[in-house]
Amino acid sequence: MNSANDPSDTGTEMRKLSETESWTFDMGEHQAAFPKSFSFAKNHMWANRATGDGGQIWTFGLTEYAVRLLQDVYFLDWIVDPGATLKLRQTLGSIESKKAESDLFSPVAGKLVAINQEVLDEPSLINADPYGDGWLIQISGSADAEAELLSYEAYSDHLKEAWLVAQRTIKGQANE
Repeated sequence: MNSANDPSDTGTEMRKLSETESWTFDMGEHQAAFPKSFSFAKNHMWANRATGDGGQIWTFGLTEYAVRLLQDVYFLDWIVDPGATLKLRQTLGSIESKKAESDLFSPVAGKLVAINQEVLDEPSLINADPYGDGWLIQISGSADAEAELLSYEAYSDHLKEAWLVAQRTIKGQANE
């Protein structure tokens, strides 16, 4: 279990997800796996909740879906510091990869508790272990935080539409 006193303990000790612990989404030739016990944000971040001394702490990272689309993350930059109060969808920083450069947005409102310094130093951890060592941030969520997140079933439905948009974008047909 995640401890609010130890930000490096994400509660995501699973390295290989078993079929009973996970579900998969087909992305053409590839599949992306997702832990059933996690919640998800529409911006393709996973969320794992723990209760610590300060209340609800959410650990967030990029889903395997996002990692597969980005391919080879090599740079991460934050424009906020731990202790900052975050608004929903507030810009947190940016990420660069082989395929894209993109801003990162807060998946929930709350207080930024921790940033994973290891990922800042070695962004490839996101590629290698998105649900473990590749976690990004921890947020002490507001009462509304959970309402902003999706169950794995709801996220699966969201991915079906998101994948159609991604395919059109990849093929250069976003405006058709």
